Amino acid sequence: MRASLSALEHYDRCAEAAAAQIMRHYSTSFSLATRLLSPRVRVDIRNLYAMVRTADEIVDAGLDLQDAAELLDAYETSVRAAPSQRFHSDPIVHAYALSARRCGFSDEHVAQFFSSMRCDLTRTSHTAESFKTYVRGSAEVIGLLCLDTFYAGAPRPEGIEEGAERLGSAFQKINFLRDLHEDSAELGRAYFPTLREPDKLDEETKAAIIADIREDLAHARTAMDLLPLSSRVGVAAAAALFTELTDLLDATPAHEIMTTRVSVPAARKAVLISRAAAHAARSKG
Repeated sequence: MRASLSALEHYDRCAEAAAAQIMRHYSTSFSLATRLLSPRVRVDIRNLYAMVRTADEIVDAGLDLQDAAELLDAYETSVRAAPSQRFHSDPIVHAYALSARRCGFSDEHVAQFFSSMRCDLTRTSHTAESFKTYVRGSAEVIGLLCLDTFYAGAPRPEGIEEGAERLGSAFQKINFLRDLHEDSAELGRAYFPTLREPDKLDEETKAAIIADIREDLAHARTAMDLLPLSSRVGVAAAAALFTELTDLLDATPAHEIMTTRVSVPAARKAVLISRAAAHAARSKG
């Protein structure tokens, strides 16, 4: 295998393998769902995820504020310049650049993402408006970048962008709710503007958050069948896993969410993925 590749092509493969390892380590749900994507799309999603995860870790690692800000600025500069460079010494940035060139990632969307990451360094709570802006950059534009991997320059059906934005928004809000205690106790952040106190969740507030998540998921499902089969099955599997997590959070008393990290059992994940894949494969697209 090595003999058939140039030195640069070999580095490409190594960089993509590193990106895949980042996803495998940080998210079992996404890692499982991406296995149902076509090979090329799977690689691009992993490359995108690894870049996003690295930026997220810069702001969550507990570094000195100035050090974290400088690292994030440098990383953003590196990431946004990478598509114009054929080689990068950082394997994750190198892998990201391969996909950015192939899929035509929007620099504006990448800039919005980093703006939201930078917000995590300075803001500990949100108004309704700042929360909307944060979710736009941290989640909705990631949904749009995922669309870039699914279509890679090909024409897209009308309405598909809103579906991608709403699914990204739902995933982010689900994570916020699940990680409410960790974000508050360890990172000093409260994302939901409706929380009366950053470290306390009541049933009324939880119900409103769940209803908002379900609305996002419902809008996303209307667009899911428009996706090409090469991505539809994997996206449906991810949506099924996060819908199940939403159901579990809905069934968990508010005070327990503040002390227990709710998760979908591995065996249940396998069942949900199999079921979602079968249904998505039968859908028109």
